[in-house]
Amino acid sequence: MIKAIVFDMGGVIVRLNMDRCISNFKELAGFEDIEDYLDRFHQKGFISDLEEGKTQPEDFYRECLEHSRPGTTVETACYCFCSLLDGLEGDTLDLIRSLRCRYDLYVLSNNNPVSRGYFREMMKEQGLDPQEVFTKEFYSYELKMLKPSREIYERVIEGVGTRPEEILFIDDARDNIEAAKATGITTLWLRPGMDIAQEVERILEER
Repeated sequence: MIKAIVFDMGGVIVRLNMDRCISNFKELAGFEDIEDYLDRFHQKGFISDLEEGKTQPEDFYRECLEHSRPGTTVETACYCFCSLLDGLEGDTLDLIRSLRCRYDLYVLSNNNPVSRGYFREMMKEQGLDPQEVFTKEFYSYELKMLKPSREIYERVIEGVGTRPEEILFIDDARDNIEAAKATGITTLWLRPGMDIAQEVERILEER
């Protein structure tokens, strides 16, 4: 029986627009090698360091400006970075609304304090404050570890406080799903075009 449902953020709750983000960094900031650091599923270099909690936002912005044309501001770098987030997935929000009274809901995300704040504001605009909707939020920069490390899923199991097979984890990255599955967690690999509500209800009925 599933007792808890854990959502990834980017690609599951929030739409990602990688092309727009990269274009903005290149055109607005002159950050020509941004693709060496920015990836849809797993970031690299100083962006990965921010998500793993090894550095602070001010360190992230300093690195951004070192890669950008002279005169680029922190505000421009922040705008470019946050343009990766392209709004909330309506189907997922509807699912969250329908599940919140029946299950404990959680977030597990490779994330950083910059995007997390933007995500919270987007959710609140839809009448869903993450601090009220989710029993707990697990963010890589706070845990000091990244998906798909085994340790981060073990931390989630401990934090949820139930058996791994009683946790349903939804993510759009196959590596993250395989790592979670190896710990015994029930998983749903969310792929393009998939009906998330239908798939979740199928799993809940089977369990």
